[in-house]
Amino acid sequence: MASDKFISANGLRLHYLDYGNEGAPWVVCVHGLSGNAHNFDALAPHLAAKYHVISVDVRGRGDSQWGPPTEYLPQNYMTDLGRMLEELGAARASLIGTSMGGIISMTYAGGWPERVERLVINDIGCEIDPAGVARIANYVGEAPERFKDLGEVVKYYRENYPPMAKLADDVIGEQVKWSVKPGADGSLVWKMDPSVRRPLRGGTAQQRFDLWVPYARIACPVLIVRGGESDILASATASRMCKVHKQAKAVEVPGVGHAPSLTEVEALAAIKEFFGV
Repeated sequence: MASDKFISANGLRLHYLDYGNEGAPWVVCVHGLSGNAHNFDALAPHLAAKYHVISVDVRGRGDSQWGPPTEYLPQNYMTDLGRMLEELGAARASLIGTSMGGIISMTYAGGWPERVERLVINDIGCEIDPAGVARIANYVGEAPERFKDLGEVVKYYRENYPPMAKLADDVIGEQVKWSVKPGADGSLVWKMDPSVRRPLRGGTAQQRFDLWVPYARIACPVLIVRGGESDILASATASRMCKVHKQAKAVEVPGVGHAPSLTEVEALAAIKEFFGV
């Protein structure tokens, strides 16, 4: 059972889940654009016997404090992560990042290669397919502001989030309940700051910067997980990343789009081997 904890970083009160095993090597999980710390609830127990696993809520998401609307940028997420690790006394840690969390983790690992032990990049790469970016911008930027009940939230995710399309309603509900909170009128509203979504409508959410630059500076082993039906990470990009970084390897999860949960048979087996558990 994870414990809810908070820490101050860059003037914000940030939330993270602590899965225990104090004193063990650190594994830090970072979610995607509209995700939250609970996205790793199913994965963490597979690592927690050997590692001190935590999962963070990026600023403006989950139970972390909302930040200035103009500062929801990858470079700020990265400095938040660095500050959190400093406050926790985690001089060296392994990182697992999904989608946006993968960008945050990649740029951190490239900026401070001596601080990262291992890196798992989940369905994101140094080049990102514009078609997938457009799809995400549409469904995130145009999401309803409120829902009548959890059933409507489940329906929204089933229609817009490919990996959930084949799951049972109760399974989806258990996952997405962490993304919403009761509103003043009794409806359910997003926990995520609406300002995170607004730039997506203008198409400016994905700032253009060359991810090959920080990637080339990464010094630790890298595991790249790709959904076989991903419209974000092309197989050619994953292959090139393995050629550029001699300690990188890739695994593909068949029949899964963006992004794998990391508990699929192929993904979990690769992660357990990667971490030696």
